Amino acid sequence: MSHLGERHHHDDTWWRRLYDDEGTADLPGAPPDGSLDEHFATVRRAFLGPPVPAPRPSAEVIHVGDRPPTYDAEPTAWPCADPERLDDLLPDTVLDGARYGRLTVRAVSGRGDSARYRGAPRADALLTARFGTGDDALLFLAVAGGTRAADDAPRAAHDACHALGSAVGRNIPRLAEDIRSGQRGALKAGLRRLTARAYGRPHTDGESPVAPHEFVASLRCLLLPLDPDCRTRVFFGLGSGGLFRLRDGQWQDLDPDAEPEDAGTRFRFRASVAQCGDTLLLCSAGLADPLRETPELSEHLARRWGRADEPPGLTAFLADTATRVKGYADDRTAVAVWEG
Repeated sequence: MSHLGERHHHDDTWWRRLYDDEGTADLPGAPPDGSLDEHFATVRRAFLGPPVPAPRPSAEVIHVGDRPPTYDAEPTAWPCADPERLDDLLPDTVLDGARYGRLTVRAVSGRGDSARYRGAPRADALLTARFGTGDDALLFLAVAGGTRAADDAPRAAHDACHALGSAVGRNIPRLAEDIRSGQRGALKAGLRRLTARAYGRPHTDGESPVAPHEFVASLRCLLLPLDPDCRTRVFFGLGSGGLFRLRDGQWQDLDPDAEPEDAGTRFRFRASVAQCGDTLLLCSAGLADPLRETPELSEHLARRWGRADEPPGLTAFLADTATRVKGYADDRTAVAVWEG
């Protein structure tokens, strides 16, 4: 850029100073009434071209609320690694997504601010899977939250997701038929049995068995049929967290009441019919709690996710779910489904 261009880029008041120093009577085309605004703009465009626009401010929201969170936004420390159990190491964040017809899915699981600062592993787990092909296929999405203080919580949460995923995958024909035909009683009973078995199945590696029910605080799932003629969305699981629906710009809390079980667990089930324009959100307590208790966060996400024709990309979804709130520093895991 020339010296002249540099002056234009940083400060165009020198043109006005030139007018003031040299006077306006001798300037060709100067307005007789002494008003220089229009003439100034004409001369500047002739010499320099159109003005350089100022950069647009970033739309990124780092936190909501009147105060920033206690911890830094970026990870600080990694967990201590055992050289004999490197398979137990988990990345700070996992991100996934897919699009099937009118369904757009986004999924993320990330360490909370507290765990990042302390160098603790992510205790939440996420599993995304497609079982079957064509219109008979089902999407299975599972979110598990481990007990925060338990050392084996990350592995137990991972194992619980995979155990339940395997059980669901082996029963896809029956589950798909029950969903399509509206057999909610049979569907609920079958999913209750599968969940109870997966939740209580121990993990064994030849040394230390880990029972998921001892270390997993929640295990929540969605089943989404890919049949375009079936709008039924099935939620089931155990423990805390959230199930929300964004419809017409407003959040609806769809979390069903828990039903006591003989083993002390509390099963939750809900089958709902989606509408075009809905956004369904399944999440762990780390996102559900601030979403319920902080209006600024729910309003921010409603603005960001309220248009079904423009679901966010993966990086935008990651940034949205990472919007921080003071007082909430737990892991966050979320699955969102846009109905196009």
